[in-house]
Amino acid sequence: MTTQPTLKLTPEMASRFASLALNHLTREYPNKIMHAMSSAADAQTPRQLHPIFYGSYDWHSCVHGYWLLLRLLDRFPDLPEAEQIVSVVTAHFTAENVAGEMAYLQQPQHNGFERPYGWAWFLALTQQLHEMALPQAAGWAKTLAPMSRFFEQSFADFLPKATYPLRVGSHFNTAFALALTLDYARSVKHAALASTIEETALRWHLEDVHCQAWEPGGDEFLSPSLMEAELMRRVLPAEAFVTWFGRFLPDLAHSQPATLFTPATVTDRNDGKIGHLDGLNLSRAWCQRSLAGALPAGDPRSALLHQTAEAHLHSALDHLDSTYMGEHWLATFALLALEA
Repeated sequence: MTTQPTLKLTPEMASRFASLALNHLTREYPNKIMHAMSSAADAQTPRQLHPIFYGSYDWHSCVHGYWLLLRLLDRFPDLPEAEQIVSVVTAHFTAENVAGEMAYLQQPQHNGFERPYGWAWFLALTQQLHEMALPQAAGWAKTLAPMSRFFEQSFADFLPKATYPLRVGSHFNTAFALALTLDYARSVKHAALASTIEETALRWHLEDVHCQAWEPGGDEFLSPSLMEAELMRRVLPAEAFVTWFGRFLPDLAHSQPATLFTPATVTDRNDGKIGHLDGLNLSRAWCQRSLAGALPAGDPRSALLHQTAEAHLHSALDHLDSTYMGEHWLATFALLALEA
């Protein structure tokens, strides 16, 4: 039985992922905009509305497309695509373009735009810039700072009034957003934001037990159950997490719930919603690997999780560029899984 991950990120994979992202990052069409209009003047093209994040089919995918490229460049400074990555980022991360993005975000009808998925991915992008050794990264982070402050405040305003979590396995999933944003808050030493996220996660999930894992849904790319566990792994001390995890999924050592050990079937990758299930398999592998590493040495659940993570990864890695419906985002989740 596999006890440790065998699939690892290689320079060849990194180059493949970078090429995929560069192909869609500045590709304006096709495009799906989530856009509220208050007058005819708001009927504009994606690039007019979003001078930075106009590509990759939708705003949030463009955000994490930049995250993907910068993370790959940080891992592999000699990436063949390095010069092109720096050129694209330099051209787009400008004060003028940030002002354009901010003008959109600050319009009253756009309150809640990209909540919470896009908010979290933008802060993950900011975190990546703060942690990079690349000389230009600090300047890029400074340029994006108005947007970073905006989304920090958006979370600070929203979470105290969010009585309930959103457990669906799509963009509205709150556990995913909080997991990414907690990593950001801790990285940049934003103690107040980190505290708010920790308090919210405990309020929402500390008493959750006997998860039945009614998944996958037909368009999910996140596992509601594993994503919640991945958030709590970040929030709770190590021993307390192991106890919580045992209550949350008490039959995991017996490969139950069985659905968590079976990669989702994808019947039509041209259908963007059905194609989400490739992302589910990748994000499950990410969570399974991370959770396995949080368990005590010799814990049989760890080996099971590693084994099923490999199966989930293998089910999806060959399909990252099968259609544009997957190409514009799947490599991001492949990287999360391979780095876990």
